[in-house]
Amino acid sequence: MLKQHLQQKLLQKLSPQQIQFIKLLQVPTVALDTRIKEELEENPALEDPSLMIAEEPKSEYDDLNDAPDDFDGGPKEESVDEFNVDDYLQDDNVNDYSTSYNNNDDDDEKKETPIAIESTFFESLQEQLDLVPLSDQDFIIGKQIIGSLDDDGYLRRPITSMIDDLAFSQNVMVEEEDVLEMLKVIQAFDPPGIAARDLQECLTLQLKRKDPNNPIILKAIEIVENYLDEFTKKHYDKLEKSLGLSSEDLKEIIAEILRLNPKPGDSNQITTKQLQVIPDFHVSNNDGVLILTLNSKNAPELRVSRSYIDMFDHYDKASQKDKKMKEAVQFVKQKLDSAKWFIDAIKQRQQTLLKTMNAIMQYQYEYLLTGDERKMRPMILKDIADKIDMDISTVSRVANSKYVQTEFGTFLLKSFFSEAIQTESGEEVSNKEVKKILEDCIGNEDKRKPLADEKLTEILKDRGYNIARRTVAKYREQMNIPVARLRKEL
Repeated sequence: MLKQHLQQKLLQKLSPQQIQFIKLLQVPTVALDTRIKEELEENPALEDPSLMIAEEPKSEYDDLNDAPDDFDGGPKEESVDEFNVDDYLQDDNVNDYSTSYNNNDDDDEKKETPIAIESTFFESLQEQLDLVPLSDQDFIIGKQIIGSLDDDGYLRRPITSMIDDLAFSQNVMVEEEDVLEMLKVIQAFDPPGIAARDLQECLTLQLKRKDPNNPIILKAIEIVENYLDEFTKKHYDKLEKSLGLSSEDLKEIIAEILRLNPKPGDSNQITTKQLQVIPDFHVSNNDGVLILTLNSKNAPELRVSRSYIDMFDHYDKASQKDKKMKEAVQFVKQKLDSAKWFIDAIKQRQQTLLKTMNAIMQYQYEYLLTGDERKMRPMILKDIADKIDMDISTVSRVANSKYVQTEFGTFLLKSFFSEAIQTESGEEVSNKEVKKILEDCIGNEDKRKPLADEKLTEILKDRGYNIARRTVAKYREQMNIPVARLRKEL
């Protein structure tokens, strides 16, 4: 049975400009340049003077001054959409909103992050495969194996699945023995340990590349092949007893195993990943005074196209406006509006970034001055949002994707936020301070008898931090520090 009824709803909708600003705000510096290039390609009414030649090209609308007779003939019609050309005019100084925020940071202005040109992990394996004399069938199997490797260099795809792939996609019928033979060939490639099917095989392949006459290497192979579980759980007493080893011998063997690479496929990826972090802010210490600057890449020199503005002038002077002319002007007006919105969003982004970071800098002044984590104040998103009179979600978007470069490292803004912990004296301190104390305690512990979580809890209580053992365990896990048993060394 159908029923009709009235219902009132209160909805909050974002305007297109607000949506554009939100999307731009969460874009980090490293991706902003790409985003601006996309906008420049899509909108001809938007210009970047730094990419243009010194002399402006002649406007394509100049010939409208010599319009044909029939263009000026009829009676002047009213404009479909009212607009004001002055709204789109702006100061010729394109730096009017950029230099005031980046403090003329010329050192950064034209620099680009250098990225080393090197073969990728898969390209390197393919090049090695090309050098091996193989039959056509074996070469195809080799390519299939390389293409089936994970990014960390392991072969986790079952052999039977690869045989099926070869049959259906390459029309090559092979047996399991053929694939296993080619797998041995691939496993002889560099880096050592490549194409292993599990950690045990990966470590064994690397050890077998070393001196086979060295007794330390032979014992290491035996431990990896037969006692890997005891080794990973650090049951050293059991290893000494089972293998008849002294503590000193076992220490050498363990050191040899720990030098192996458990993820050989990652070796070529580390440098590139590290190079992609570009700071959005710079905080410098000038004789005890912190100076904040915005990365100049966040302040592009954008402006509205003069030729599109000139078209509005010509349109005003025209005495007749046919349908095609109206459609053209409507298109131009839409592009001009879009360009103006984008420039305004970029300006608003810069102002919001600086406002947020300046509030964070003032809040964490002592920490940013010294780099001592014990001086970091407890701070949550609401603290900064209240300080700058903005929404918490806005502060969150800035903190989650932006980096600041200081004199003691480059950090994600999110790392400056922390919970408050109350000491026995009633003073509120940041949990970062507690984590720093835990890190120092664990760093200075006797590795033969590492401190358990219960002992760490007692140490903190002695220093006035009344924290539960489960909280200590949580902080230790957040710092990626293993339990006491796994920190044990001989």
